[in-house]
Amino acid sequence: MEYSENLLRLGTETAFEVLARAQSLVAKGRDIINLGIGQPDFKTADHIVEAGVKALRDGHHGYTSANGILPLREAVSEDFLIRHNVNISPENIIIMPGGKPTMFFCILMFGAHNKEIMYPNPGFPIYESLINYTGAKPVPIKLKEELNFSFKADEVLERINDQTSLIIINSPGNPTGGVIPRKEIEKLVIGLEAYPNVTILSDEIYSRLLYGKQKHTSFLEFPSIRSRLIVLNGWSKTYAMTGWRLGYSVWPNRLLEYANRLCVNNHSCVNTASQFAGLAALKGTQNVVDEMLLEFDKRRNFIVNALNKIPGISCKEPSGAFYVFPNIKNTGLSSQKAQDDFLELSGVATIAGNSFGKMGEGFIRFSYANSLENIEEAMERITKLLLK
Repeated sequence: MEYSENLLRLGTETAFEVLARAQSLVAKGRDIINLGIGQPDFKTADHIVEAGVKALRDGHHGYTSANGILPLREAVSEDFLIRHNVNISPENIIIMPGGKPTMFFCILMFGAHNKEIMYPNPGFPIYESLINYTGAKPVPIKLKEELNFSFKADEVLERINDQTSLIIINSPGNPTGGVIPRKEIEKLVIGLEAYPNVTILSDEIYSRLLYGKQKHTSFLEFPSIRSRLIVLNGWSKTYAMTGWRLGYSVWPNRLLEYANRLCVNNHSCVNTASQFAGLAALKGTQNVVDEMLLEFDKRRNFIVNALNKIPGISCKEPSGAFYVFPNIKNTGLSSQKAQDDFLELSGVATIAGNSFGKMGEGFIRFSYANSLENIEEAMERITKLLLK
């Protein structure tokens, strides 16, 4: 069998591998606490579920347009106006089956053997995987622990060259929970005016999951780059709808036709009932989001304090998402060894920091999208293991 060598460059997402290992151990009778997978432990709200069920009962069983039903795109447009005071035409919005298709389409558009794509490291592993798949050169943007896993705009700008085709930004970020300060985003946007051929992909999937006084800064708020900006967002994290496979993206006019063609070639359209559920999520009460965020905040405070009490571990306080990314270098364990030992010996599923790029070595990711009771037990188990 002969197949494209591109497949050999395609990576994976370790969270799903660890999930499979954890489930295998559970099947053998082990008690496993899963702090690995990035998935809210809340159920989708009843009114959202009912909207999906009603859509099926009302006979919405067929295809929709490739870019999604118009009422849903209008609701996304209205949400941008309410939250960021920006006007986005529904025609520039495409409903997607989750967030990854937007990444894939965007990186396919701008990745080639003679191109460079900048991406956050440590960062969501699919960025680097897809960059490698296209044959482009992945150029990491180092997220620094001392900057609460952010970057300095000047350091990004100085690495741009004639081969740079795309810059990927993720704030709040996975795996760190880090948020890029508005002043650095503003500096980056101003600096990018000197590089009109560079496109930006802003992954804002965690934009509603912010703590304290943090405010989300969307790249859509800056008119100077709108003509070369793609924004990724969706329902999975905000509304506990990971399994509904529902996301959206905003595309500039010059790329809109190509993005729609990719939809037609790839998935035809998004599941119709899921789209009606997404409409109910945006138009209905937002109390479910607020309540979930309050619970995440309690867990965040607990896990940060608990990790900082464990010998050899230090943990920055994340400003967004539902992850902590503690430094474990003083334990003497590599990231992979810590991941394996925590699972096999303590029954706690976590993700090795180097699964998110080479710059994640010496760290490990915990998701606090699990109950406070389970997090407390997990911290006790890991403390006991390391004290041995």
